[in-house]
Order: sequence, then structure tokens, then C-alpha cells
Amino acid sequence: MEPVDYIARLKRTYAKLGYPAYQWVHSETPPPWAPVRKPLSESRLGLIASGGIYAAGQVAFHFKDDTGIRAIPRDVPTAELRTAHFAYDQTDARSDPNVVFPIDTLRNLVAEGVIGELASHAYTFMGGIYSARRVREDVAPALRQRLQDERVDIALLVPV
Repeated sequence: MEPVDYIARLKRTYAKLGYPAYQWVHSETPPPWAPVRKPLSESRLGLIASGGIYAAGQVAFHFKDDTGIRAIPRDVPTAELRTAHFAYDQTDARSDPNVVFPIDTLRNLVAEGVIGELASHAYTFMGGIYSARRVREDVAPALRQRLQDERVDIALLVPV
């Protein structure tokens, strides 16, 4: 199996959608890194996913650069999960949201004792936000605050 040239694929996808060339963010400083301080089996895990997942009854993501965040209860039935995203083929995610939002896998890992517990909510947003400034100044700090409020020890980030 050949590896996927993700950058080339993303450029083609955006071009087909009629959007300007995607501008990659480059940082001169490495991201902050925090070591894991306790075993995963004793940790509270937070889930953040950028696949545009929302629960039935919540407002769908509706436009490019939508910087909204949805809080998904950890016990939401998988059948109540929906997806709305402008920049990827949602066919598989609509038939099984776990391909972009692995909530059932995480629930199973909790049941097996691999993970201590899940945070009471997972957080989702729609990736493909063109404004790096808005992600840096609005989305990322809001997600960080929500994870801190939930006393999360470790976070799983699931990009699309």
C-alpha cells in the first residue's frame, strides 16, 4: 500500500472546492510539551476532534472558518452523532462517526481499564479554518480552558 501524500491531496481538495491555496502555518518555536505524569489507567482523557462532529439537537457546523466548538457528552449514543464539514468526503464518517471521532474505542478502553476515565465531554470543531490567528487566539484557548475545567490529564487530538 502506498503512503498518502496528504499535503498534495489537501491542495487538490481545496482547489476543487474553489478555495484559495491553503496557507500552511509555520512556527519557529516548537509546541509546548508536557510529560505524562501518571499511568493512562489512572488518567482522565479528553478527546478533541476536528471532523465537524456534533450531536443530534446541536447546531451543525455551517460554513468554512466556522470556529464554533461543540461539547459532546461522553455517554451520547453513537447513533446520535452527526457530521458537517466542507473539506472532506463525509461518507464514511456519516456511516460510522468513529472514523473521525473514536468515542466507542475510547469507551471500550475505559471498560478494559486501559484508560482511567473519559472527561464528561469531548470537544469538536470543524477543521479547515483558514485563519491561523483565530485558531491561535480563539479556538485553541477555548479548548484548553474546557479541558482544564474538566481536570483532564491527557488529551487525544484527532485531526481530519
